[in-house]
Amino acid sequence: MVPKLSHLAVLVNPTNPGQATMLKSVEAAGQRAGIKVLLPLEARTPQEIENAFSTIAREKTGAVIVMLDTLFIQQRRQIAELAAKHRLPSLSPFREYVEAGGLMSYGQNLADQYRRMATFVDKILKGAKPGDLPVEQPTTLELFINGKTAKALGIKIPQSLLISADKVIE
Repeated sequence: MVPKLSHLAVLVNPTNPGQATMLKSVEAAGQRAGIKVLLPLEARTPQEIENAFSTIAREKTGAVIVMLDTLFIQQRRQIAELAAKHRLPSLSPFREYVEAGGLMSYGQNLADQYRRMATFVDKILKGAKPGDLPVEQPTTLELFINGKTAKALGIKIPQSLLISADKVIE
């Protein structure tokens, strides 16, 4: 989506223990692609999200990845508006971010994930031991692209992404 990208910022919530592993994956992928991943920008509150985007703009970052976190899901509109304000292409793992104005998402369907969690809760309430339940991985991932945001940022969406997208918002 951004072929000449050289610097990337990652928005993380330091209170989310799962993000350390995800951040290592992003850094490794960035290194393989020749993209420098700037130190993660931490945000625990809406004000810290605002501060993080000020830092992103000051560092002249080329794009931002928004990690999966309940705070970021709740603040998706704020994050999308800040990315647009600073003219930053942005990627998130949840489609609701794209529906709020973010550029692109690639990840599992949160509604499906919550339904799967409900089946586990049901089994536990019926007496199953949590340690006996299998660990599940998502079986499908979705690619959502916001064409309006791409146009506003002056980004031409490659045909290969348009073809493989589950939804393009126009």
